[in-house]
Amino acid sequence: MNALDRFLNYITVETTSSEKEMTRPSTPGQRNLTEQLAREMRELGLTDVYISDADGAAFGTIPANTDRALPAIGFLAHVDTSEAASGKNVRARIVENYDGGRIMLSDTVSMSPEDGFTGLLDVIGEDLIVTDGTTLLGADDKAGVAEIMTMAELLLKSDRPHGTVKVAFTTDEEIGAGPDLFDVKRFGCDFAYTVDGGPLGELEYENFNAASAEIRFRGVGVHPGDAKNKMKNAAAIATEYQMLLPGEQVPEHTEGYEGFIHLTEMSGDVVSAQLRYILRDHDLDKLRNKEKLMEDAAAYLNRKYGPDTVETELKETYYNMREMVEPHRHLIETAQQAFVSQGVEPKTVPIRGGTDGARLSFMGLPCPNLSTGGYQFHGIYEFIPVRALETMPKVLLEIVYAYGGAEKYVSETN
Repeated sequence: MNALDRFLNYITVETTSSEKEMTRPSTPGQRNLTEQLAREMRELGLTDVYISDADGAAFGTIPANTDRALPAIGFLAHVDTSEAASGKNVRARIVENYDGGRIMLSDTVSMSPEDGFTGLLDVIGEDLIVTDGTTLLGADDKAGVAEIMTMAELLLKSDRPHGTVKVAFTTDEEIGAGPDLFDVKRFGCDFAYTVDGGPLGELEYENFNAASAEIRFRGVGVHPGDAKNKMKNAAAIATEYQMLLPGEQVPEHTEGYEGFIHLTEMSGDVVSAQLRYILRDHDLDKLRNKEKLMEDAAAYLNRKYGPDTVETELKETYYNMREMVEPHRHLIETAQQAFVSQGVEPKTVPIRGGTDGARLSFMGLPCPNLSTGGYQFHGIYEFIPVRALETMPKVLLEIVYAYGGAEKYVSETN
């Protein structure tokens, strides 16, 4: 089976993860897909196939076909999709030979470069897999799953020498929990790659440092007709808090290495209110400056409205993997050469987000990120070129083959 057919199969399984659920995986559909993947791995001939009791992730091994001491390489992708858009009843279709114009996803929903979807200009003339305008597509990261699985099938049919290759299909990456229960020692790799990036050719080993913030507001409820000098409106104080934060440091006004403070959720009334944020920056000092801005805003309002009016809970969630990956430059150079071998120009870019690999790198498994080929993740305008699904398994194969003569990298991380 090729990667396209696999991808179209996998996206039919609803695997939206849920930040509100404490089970692992957070939703049953993820386990449904990892069980399907485990069956497929066994049918292909992978060994040591198992599903983690801890979080439902699926694992498999392609044994080395040589007695030479070669490094064990891992490839990872996550099965869950974002809560930002529905992943239920995904109905994909293929737009053949895209002409650069407007694509009608449905009778009322469309996208074109004129609407700001400039990624479409990169893929003129290609066949594109798109949504029907009601759900996300799921290329993040079922495209990565399909590409790794197809690479595994091709490798098992190959006679070229290679070391041990491990694959992992993780759960709950979209809610930041993918590595929480990941057993790096049992995975048994010297280094690995996540296949969870964007347009074909992208290679990433820098990501945001990340934090989350929950700001709680306590008010005093009084009948509005008798409220003077008595009422303390928590919802209004919450809006005042938001206005104290720098308006230019938001996702819609930043790019590249610029960080942001992103309001993701708000709720409340006169008596109590709550704001939730995510904070991101490639520079850890700048991230912590953002944290201080939020604490200072709370302190100001507590002085204005009284102690304990505003409570701030900040939590740092993951860090920039650059410092853990950069000492292993061969990972970057090997991936660049693999892209070139398939006629793809490699492009090293910073991730404006995070991956499982960011945290795994700090857990002792250096793990840069490779493209899947997808665009515009987490929404109804998501798409992926068919060519990317055809090319990425070959890129992954070339990485494996490159380490077929790489004794010098064996256990370098130990």
